[in-house]
Amino acid sequence: MRFGYTLLTEQAGPRQLVADAAAGEQAGFDFEVMSDHYSPWLDEQGHAPYAWSTLGAVTQSTESVELMTFVTCPIMRYHPAVVAQKAATVQLLSGGRFLLGLGAGENLNEHVIGEGWPPANARHEMLGEALQIVNGLFDGGYTNYAGEHFRVDSAKLWDLPERRVPVGVAVSGAQSVSKFAPLSDALIAVEPNGQLCTQWDTERSGAGLETSRKIGQLPVCWDQDKKAAVRRAHEQFRWFAGGWKVNAELPGTSAFAGATQFVSEDDVEGALACGGDPETVVEAARPFWEAGFTDLALVQIGGDHQAEFLDAAKRTLLPALREAAS
Repeated sequence: MRFGYTLLTEQAGPRQLVADAAAGEQAGFDFEVMSDHYSPWLDEQGHAPYAWSTLGAVTQSTESVELMTFVTCPIMRYHPAVVAQKAATVQLLSGGRFLLGLGAGENLNEHVIGEGWPPANARHEMLGEALQIVNGLFDGGYTNYAGEHFRVDSAKLWDLPERRVPVGVAVSGAQSVSKFAPLSDALIAVEPNGQLCTQWDTERSGAGLETSRKIGQLPVCWDQDKKAAVRRAHEQFRWFAGGWKVNAELPGTSAFAGATQFVSEDDVEGALACGGDPETVVEAARPFWEAGFTDLALVQIGGDHQAEFLDAAKRTLLPALREAAS
């Protein structure tokens, strides 16, 4: 099991994220993932810098840690041909340590271009076409594409890395696994669902492909004062309570504030690992490796509370997780 650190753009500005990335590598994390948002989930989080500029800087503030988007939506705000160019450039800047994580996105981030928000089935169709375009460009040479949702006219990546950019796709159910497992290199999910992992490997095997990485994510709120941790988690992360089918549809921070107005601190404490006990985090993480996940990225809730978390990760938390997962 590999353990990662999340550079959450919704809760920190770009300069801090670049510094946190270097500190995360020094703390001993195996990989680092960055969210790609135009807006935070809640006003209390207060940030949303451009992920790709920040990633470019992170490639220079780190030396060996793997980097990843978790996740980029290539269907509206970004055209997939541009996403492929950005990913290839980050792969070159990082010396081959980048994985492109893709997903069908959220209304929160994509509505800003003023073209409405398609239903889920249309978004999956668009993501499927986007993957074909991205993979075609990564193959090298010129790409032309005419689909229902996208067109590409004689596009070519002129700066193509020697190591092809691996692609991960966020999935949430059997339909998305069946559609995307043959088109990508890694599964991405935020819930420890063992059925997703099993079906992913089955679908890839049926397509003549090897089994591949399954990458999860776990929010925690590390603080020696557990009550303070619960308060902070409630203030900044209560948006999680709606579940992804709801979270993908709400258009802005005020909608998330309204939708979560009755989520209590007790609700948050019951759902998230809060406090300063490594065993609490271990038990929250255990369902992921038991479900078959190979990688797990931790999110420390609170932009101003990264230093103590990274110190604890180096001293006690990562050793405890690795021992338990082994």
